[in-house]
Amino acid sequence: MKNFLVVFLALLALLYLMNPTAGIFELLPDNIPFIGNVDEGLAAYVFYSAVEYFRRRPIGMFRNW
Repeated sequence: MKNFLVVFLALLALLYLMNPTAGIFELLPDNIPFIGNVDEGLAAYVFYSAVEYFRRRPIGMFRNW
């Protein structure tokens, strides 16, 4: 179950980074100064943490799993 959740979060983050809606759906609009790219940064962090979890070097949000 734990691995399924990590894979699901990684796929969700990757889908958000691929931006299939062409910017129509975003958590934070990119034109807001200084915080416009925070949502993409968070998605990249989740994806990278999931990759490292499966490489058996857990970091970030999956470290204590």
